[in-house]
Amino acid sequence: MGTQEEQALARQRFDVADAVPLLLDARGVVISWTHDAQRLLQYTSAEVVGTRVTGLLAAEDAARVPQLAERCRTDGGWAGLLTARRKDGQQVRVMVRVTPAADPDGATRWLALVSDMAGAPGWDMSRPVLEQMVTHSPVGIAIVDTTLRCVWSNAALEQFGGGSARERLGRRMAEIQPGLDAEGIEDRMRHVLRTGEPVFGYEQVGHVRAAPHRETAHMLSFARLDDEQGRAMGVYYTVVDVTERHRARQRLALLDRAGERIGRTLDVVRTAQELADVAVPECADFVAVDLLDTVLRGAELTPGPLSVSDRVPLRRAGHQSVNPGVPEAVVEIGEVARYLSGSPPVRCLSTGTSWLEERLDPLATEWDADMAGRRASTFLELGLHSVMIVPIRARGVTLGVTTFFRRRRQEPFDADDLSLAEDLVSRAAVCVDNARRYTRERDAALVLQRSLLPRRLPEQNAVEVAACYRPADELTGLGGDWYDLIPLSGARVALVVGEVPGHGIDAAAAMGRLRTAVRTLAALDLPPEEVLAHLDDLVARTAREEGVAPDATEGAGREVAGSGCVYVVYDPVDGQCTMAAAGHPAPAVVLPDGSVTFVDLPQGSPLGAGGPPFEAVELALAEGSTLALHTDGLLAREDRDWAVDTDRERLREALEQVEPALDVRCLAVVDALVPARPHDDVALLLAHTRLLGVDQVADWDLPADPAVVADARKEAARQLAEWGLEELAFTTELVVSELVTNAIRYASGPVRLRLIRDQTLICEVSDGGATAPHLRHPRATDEGGRGLLLVSQFTQRWGTRFVPEGKVIWAEQSLEDPPG
Repeated sequence: MGTQEEQALARQRFDVADAVPLLLDARGVVISWTHDAQRLLQYTSAEVVGTRVTGLLAAEDAARVPQLAERCRTDGGWAGLLTARRKDGQQVRVMVRVTPAADPDGATRWLALVSDMAGAPGWDMSRPVLEQMVTHSPVGIAIVDTTLRCVWSNAALEQFGGGSARERLGRRMAEIQPGLDAEGIEDRMRHVLRTGEPVFGYEQVGHVRAAPHRETAHMLSFARLDDEQGRAMGVYYTVVDVTERHRARQRLALLDRAGERIGRTLDVVRTAQELADVAVPECADFVAVDLLDTVLRGAELTPGPLSVSDRVPLRRAGHQSVNPGVPEAVVEIGEVARYLSGSPPVRCLSTGTSWLEERLDPLATEWDADMAGRRASTFLELGLHSVMIVPIRARGVTLGVTTFFRRRRQEPFDADDLSLAEDLVSRAAVCVDNARRYTRERDAALVLQRSLLPRRLPEQNAVEVAACYRPADELTGLGGDWYDLIPLSGARVALVVGEVPGHGIDAAAAMGRLRTAVRTLAALDLPPEEVLAHLDDLVARTAREEGVAPDATEGAGREVAGSGCVYVVYDPVDGQCTMAAAGHPAPAVVLPDGSVTFVDLPQGSPLGAGGPPFEAVELALAEGSTLALHTDGLLAREDRDWAVDTDRERLREALEQVEPALDVRCLAVVDALVPARPHDDVALLLAHTRLLGVDQVADWDLPADPAVVADARKEAARQLAEWGLEELAFTTELVVSELVTNAIRYASGPVRLRLIRDQTLICEVSDGGATAPHLRHPRATDEGGRGLLLVSQFTQRWGTRFVPEGKVIWAEQSLEDPPG
């Protein structure tokens, strides 16, 4: 079918002039029948004229005729759809419009105009009906010509401003609505004119003349108008206000971003800053987050209303602005602002309810607050004109307030803005409170751990030491890494580094128990492998007593089980170093020439896990070597995809860097390998070895003859004279006499006497015996048994240690406070 035929069909469907007329009398009898009516329904004039019109209708519609006749009499006519019945029995849908017809003799007549609706979309629409429809439509409608100038618009379009329909004539979009993207809208109009393709659902966000200070959103659709020859006449477009839908979508998007960006850490200040960052610019032009000092400290807060004084201190935890440098902020982050008790921020803080002021008094100060000693600025000076204050509340406790200001955007805040701000702050409040609670627990764990770690390593001459501990970040929590230096007999020292699995207070407490156990075992002067064996038994027994399974996930026993430890004993007399490890990285050694090697140390099982006996390694260290003991956090990386060789190379490069001081070097190594907020906590202990001079040690091999005891006393006295320690001669001779006598009398094998001048005077007697002497408390009538009692009374401390060749009995005397 050609274009002209299609247009003719359209006119046939919708033009009332093409309808088939029928004339009815007052009783509904057909009194006039035309050829068009015969063509439509197939009845001849003789078959229809004089019969009632109900015979031409389907039974259902025929029953409605009396009701329709009554409406015609009362309303003066009727129009609607009916189903007619053709002569061949087929039914056809027709559009019927009934109007009164004048008759010369005054009789009632009705004119029925019937249109075939087969294939038609609906009613016939006359031009007046169509004009009435578009004129009174609630949807804004306008038509522009091919030059994009307005030629017609309906009344609904006036609700958006831009003038009346007459004032719009001949004007283009930029003149009608300068606050919209007129160029973008006209680009789509040109596309429709050029292609004939309609454009639906084009959303335009901007400011219309009807609401110049409020951002609105509108949905536009465009279609081309053609004349009878198919040539473009112009474009008609519709406009629907979708501002509420647009704002709801923005609100959901903002809340989604808040969920993603707020609370990514457990740092109170950072969380407050994240809240301010998310709120600008979508929600406000300037946002300030002020918190109570107790929140920043992680202190526990009491639910209920807050009591306020004349000036309430709030600390600025975060702020953000649409302007670079946040010029609106008269308080810097970390500073305190003291608001008057009656000011809006304090009222919100004390009542827990929000406050909205659409228009601020431009000459008022910022609620007369003492801004860290600076003069309070007026809102006019700050350029702020609308404000919302929302309390930060979580779990029934008010933590602070968030203040939202408008500056660049001229529309004031409204109730919808306040609802959005409250939703935003309520989400952030939970994150702030979580960070506060974590701060409290972390600080408590850190205090506990630092109280359990050595505040100052003991002074000794065997090694120069430096230690560095860096706790894990806030998401992982404080761990159980620890280190220690324990002075041993014979001027030796024990160097220990260990770690307890887990995080938090439980890990810190478990670390304290483990460190105490290590110090207790070290006092027994056991070899490293035996210290770890006893420690392994202790941890396993503790886990069993507490009913902790090997794969348990909770409980104090679990925190200790699986711990790692490396235990090193260094002797400055001969430079010998003995070490053993239980599930812990082997130490590195920086040689005097600066090269770095790694000890080939057998890795025993973690403490409490069971397994084969621990093995020790003994090596000789040159003077000036540096031992580096560390926990695995020093080389850990978040991707957890690394090789041991790669990690050792990283550590090698860090240790090879020359620093003037050992403590500086220790910190530099940690900084080079560990971020400021590591995933796991880190402990590093550096020990720079020293050797005692040959003039500080004297030793004698003694035959197993009681007569040699006098010679041993004389040699000891002579050596003390060379050292300038004559004041210690009497007590030293006494100690030498008793220890040598006991060795000759009760032990076997060779006897050796050694004196060491270190921070104390050390006297050692070694023999081949395998039994330790015991201190006795003899009665007054006993003839012997007083030797060790005298030794214990005249020396600072004494003890026994076992060596592969037998045992060593030793005693120490102070050089600073010799006996008088």
